[in-house]
Amino acid sequence: MQSSLTLSLSQPATALTIPKSNYTVNHSLPFHPSKPINLRFCGLRREAFGGFSSLSRSQSLQSKFRSKKISNAISASLSDNGSAPKSFDYDLIIIGAGVGGHGAALHAVEKGLKTAIIEGDVVGGTCVNRGCVPSKALLAVSGRMRELQSEHHMKALGLQVAAAGYDRQGVADHANNLATKIRNNLTNSMKALGVDILTGFGTILGPHKVGYRRSRDSPFNIVTAKDIIIATGSVPFVPKGIEVDGKTVITSDHALKLESVPDWIAIVGSGYIGLEFSDVYTALGSEVTFIEALDQLMPGFDPEIGKLAQRVLINPRKIDYHTGVFATKITPAKNGKPVTIELIDANTKEPKETLEVDAALIATGRAPFTDSLGLDIGDLIPHLYCIGDANGKMMLAHAASAQGISVVEQITGRDHVLNHLSIPAACFTHPEISMVGLTEPQAREKAEKEGFEVSVAKTSFKANTKALAENEGEGLAKLIYRPDNGEILGVHILGLHAADLIHEASNAIALGTSIQDIKFAVHAHPTLSEVLDELFKSAKVKAHAPGSVSEPVAV
Repeated sequence: MQSSLTLSLSQPATALTIPKSNYTVNHSLPFHPSKPINLRFCGLRREAFGGFSSLSRSQSLQSKFRSKKISNAISASLSDNGSAPKSFDYDLIIIGAGVGGHGAALHAVEKGLKTAIIEGDVVGGTCVNRGCVPSKALLAVSGRMRELQSEHHMKALGLQVAAAGYDRQGVADHANNLATKIRNNLTNSMKALGVDILTGFGTILGPHKVGYRRSRDSPFNIVTAKDIIIATGSVPFVPKGIEVDGKTVITSDHALKLESVPDWIAIVGSGYIGLEFSDVYTALGSEVTFIEALDQLMPGFDPEIGKLAQRVLINPRKIDYHTGVFATKITPAKNGKPVTIELIDANTKEPKETLEVDAALIATGRAPFTDSLGLDIGDLIPHLYCIGDANGKMMLAHAASAQGISVVEQITGRDHVLNHLSIPAACFTHPEISMVGLTEPQAREKAEKEGFEVSVAKTSFKANTKALAENEGEGLAKLIYRPDNGEILGVHILGLHAADLIHEASNAIALGTSIQDIKFAVHAHPTLSEVLDELFKSAKVKAHAPGSVSEPVAV
């Protein structure tokens, strides 16, 4: 594990590449591999990057890891103040108070480290303020609306409900109030443990040295620490040619405020963000058109789960779609004219058609937010770590927190390496989708390279008593595994509370538990957890297979 971060391109033979995680919605980002960027991340080994693409030098370094406005000042600072201080203000400074920074701070205090966290916006970062927290509030509303609007579902349960309606501002207030509550909880938890919260935008000024200030015109407040963690999160990625006005052409940041519910909205990108917002908008009465650059919807999902999701989440709803096309130009509504979207063929680049809609949501993924850090090409800063969305490995809040904890373990003397294949992901549609590990194509590609066999087991929610009692029998759980030793390679679920069910599989992968061991676990009856129980018991492991898989794989 390396305790430094460098943006040098001088040694491509030994450099690690920044991966584009297959668990994020970044499938629409126009990142094309060229030369690798030498970034060293805590808890990430070289094996973790196999099969992933690197960010291009031109797009990632210029737009993500360089701050043109202050690069000269920072370079001067590095040359003038490059020596490390002999004593430090803190054991650990964290730049960014999102979920990742918060998790790292709490674990650092537990380990006895004097800790400070720097935040220039508000505590909670992307997840709490502009991501997973407010979006779950909106999705909770959409779930209730779907249930109340389904006459067949209500009748099957013997219920009679009058026509369901909603108050847009009330829904928006619910999302905002939840974000405020969670933000206050995070702030209070850090204060209670003695974490110093420093307000301002953090910049690396040299080894062990961080400056923070409220604006570019303000002087730096300088603090020092033995170790520094970058946890600055991400921002919505907006492709070239798209004009965002925040009203009729919006990103997820704007959409979460729910300032309007358009009659017809186009969603550019059909990953997690796009799929979840389609669930919200259609439940509230909008018609949705997906625009996807690849040839199929939901390209980041296991193909079998993606097909089922299209049948359940898209085809029955007021949703149509265009695949294999780029939105090269999107113009906001002006002077009574609608939003216009110019589409071209993704392969031939020939013009296809122009759509006119009431609004457009740009859901093409997120990009690391590192502009204000002052890191320039060639800077090698010791004891500097990067976690969460800022490193681009896996853009999930819980992954950021896990990486932050891994950093703290490393700097306090434990050689801890996080297995990213054991980190679950979920899409909170109705029904939900969740996954951990490899998709079936990824597993078969790995098997072909390494010379082992892959098997697949499946079970249906239609066979689960609790799901049937809820009248929610639509769903599938899929297990991808090695029949020779019982190793779990991946689990994918679509169905009621799939996001909660995935953790049994996630923990099994993390602990290296084999199928032949976990199939003896006892599950309460009748519960949805029996979906996983039946899944593991239906797997056919060869009789001579060992009782357990070897040590958990560190990835």
